[in-house]
Amino acid sequence: MPLNNLEPQATAELSADAELGAPEPDQDREQAQQAVDAAVLAANRTHTRRSFAIALAGAAAGVGFYRWIENSEPIGMQPKPFRRIIDADAALSRAVFNDRAMAPTYPLERAERLRINGLIGLKASLVLDSWRLQLVGVATAKSYRQYVNDVTAWSYKFSGINDDESGHNTKIVSSIDGEDHITDVQIAPTERIRREHPGRKPRGREEAGESESTLQAGTPGLLLTIEDLQPFALHELVTQFKCIEGWSQIVHWKGFRFADLIAAYPPARKPDRSLPRYIYMETPNGDYYVGYDLHVCLHPQTLLVTEMGGEPLTPLHGAPLRLHCPAKYGYKQIKQIGLIAYTDEKPDDYWSKLGYDWYAGI
Repeated sequence: MPLNNLEPQATAELSADAELGAPEPDQDREQAQQAVDAAVLAANRTHTRRSFAIALAGAAAGVGFYRWIENSEPIGMQPKPFRRIIDADAALSRAVFNDRAMAPTYPLERAERLRINGLIGLKASLVLDSWRLQLVGVATAKSYRQYVNDVTAWSYKFSGINDDESGHNTKIVSSIDGEDHITDVQIAPTERIRREHPGRKPRGREEAGESESTLQAGTPGLLLTIEDLQPFALHELVTQFKCIEGWSQIVHWKGFRFADLIAAYPPARKPDRSLPRYIYMETPNGDYYVGYDLHVCLHPQTLLVTEMGGEPLTPLHGAPLRLHCPAKYGYKQIKQIGLIAYTDEKPDDYWSKLGYDWYAGI
């Protein structure tokens, strides 16, 4: 076709389109955008409904899960699922860090006076001359001159009240007419001991109550004096005392190894000739108590302390005998030990009954 015929034909076609109302290019874009907007809005409505339904289901599941935990059986003031997590964490710590690892030691000049933090089990001032270490579960116990038919028959003597504390104090002790009284405490009965020994002070007067591992009246064992402990070789350590509250101090300790006491007075073996797995300890009044794995007590850095900072222990620091185990937090390092018992049953533990970890590894 000749070029001069193209222009009239194109002009005719445009004129025809205009007469038929053909959309302008701007109208095309606007309609396309409206279609896209409508599709997005429809999809958004669908997603919003779906998201709301998912969120609602998730919230309901969360509330149900929370109520399941809240209503689960408590173990030591912790819901059972939480306690299982704590136990799993302890098992992992045992496997990774190993209770046999040695804690770091420090130069003597870095040692400082340990603060007093907690008087549970120490609020009534012990007369030191009346102190005896009850040692229970010893092999061939009757062969020792310190053997008695009933260690619970021994009566500790107390005078006055210890109330000079720089740390926390869970309960308040007062003295009325020469008698000790604990306020805001439900006194736990210890009938099995008090029936056998009338006039004995009540035990388990603190928040956690009486220990499940405390001795039955009539339990035979040894009663050791301070003089019985003097032949043991003394060892010194400068290690860090760590509190679960978040503070720590480097302290100079002196005492004899727990392992030496165990060697001198070994535990009775089980029928299969294996040793019992645990050691249980409590204060003379039974208000504070801890449980340990036997192998932790055999650790060379686990000391039964008689001196601290180059001086004999003071009553508020657990005189005449306290425990130092640098692999454990402070709440496991019992002061003023009155009882040590070998046992194959996992012992009760004061703070684990109040929600803390029984293992307490650092």
